[in-house]
Amino acid sequence: MLAPAHTPVLVEEAIKALAVQPGGRYIDCTLGGGGHAAAILEHSSPGGQLLGIDADPDAIKVASSRLEAYSGSTLLVNDNFSNLQAICYKHDFVPVHGILFDLGLSSLQLNGSGRGFSFQHRAPLDMRLSPDQELTAADIVNTYSEAELAHLIKTYGEEGYSRRIARRIVQERPFKTTIELAQVIEQVVGRRRHRIHPATKTFQALRITVNQELEHLESALRQAVTLLGFSGRLVVISYHSLEDRIVKQFMQRESKDCICPPGTPNCVCGHAASLRILNKRVITVSFAEFQANPRSRSARLRAAERVITQDEQYQIVERLCSATEVKDNGWRRPILLQKLRQVFLAS
Repeated sequence: MLAPAHTPVLVEEAIKALAVQPGGRYIDCTLGGGGHAAAILEHSSPGGQLLGIDADPDAIKVASSRLEAYSGSTLLVNDNFSNLQAICYKHDFVPVHGILFDLGLSSLQLNGSGRGFSFQHRAPLDMRLSPDQELTAADIVNTYSEAELAHLIKTYGEEGYSRRIARRIVQERPFKTTIELAQVIEQVVGRRRHRIHPATKTFQALRITVNQELEHLESALRQAVTLLGFSGRLVVISYHSLEDRIVKQFMQRESKDCICPPGTPNCVCGHAASLRILNKRVITVSFAEFQANPRSRSARLRAAERVITQDEQYQIVERLCSATEVKDNGWRRPILLQKLRQVFLAS
């Protein structure tokens, strides 16, 4: 399989935000074409280890070929990052120094998958990241009511013409291909100068709905915090406002000791900060990168550092040393794990 050339976004910025170091353990939750993973492995050599996760089996194949030189230091898992914690415990890959989410679609998925992620290529209305999923974009377009379609297009696509588009879809369906749907949407919205293609927002909404992207992101962020070791880094690159809002609000909430509603006289939530935000202002691509890769134009990077108290550190080490579910099938389980417990308890 010849994969379309994929250019990873904000690579240098991501490596810096992750504070990649030799011998570190890192997770790439959205492996894609393996561009970020290759950079992490290069900067973490010698001794670095990487766990790569992707729901798309084709991405695993392409990344495996790209990362062949680091095969002894990588473990690639075909799964959804919503199962992040279970994956890490199964393969004994915890705690880690850094976790990266690059939430954009890869060129492989946009141009070469044949699953209808792009309206610029004729393909079936599929949009599933994994073939194991049941719901497809065609199911949504051809069976949802007008009200349901209008709601998801407005909510997940932030499309101002959601009602008109939904009404026209119901009138013109059934749809089989991306081109058919994109042409109908263009007739409704019309072409406007200096604007994105009129079908962009609707296709975004369909893809998000099919793959439950926002729900999975919220779940994975919560899991990621529990997997980071002391001063571990969480880095997220998002591409639209819905994702970025979830990431921003999550990091802001987890960087506070108290999240009680305003006006509460005394703290009753018992919440303790687990993150320290590293970049108060979101990081975007440079003009040079935008010129070289126009698809990077909307990328936004946010980063935070794990804050762990002594009690939490004790609990992590204790759990690792006593866990039975990972001892038989763990991947590169550290030989000195039991000694680590002894040293920690003695300190």
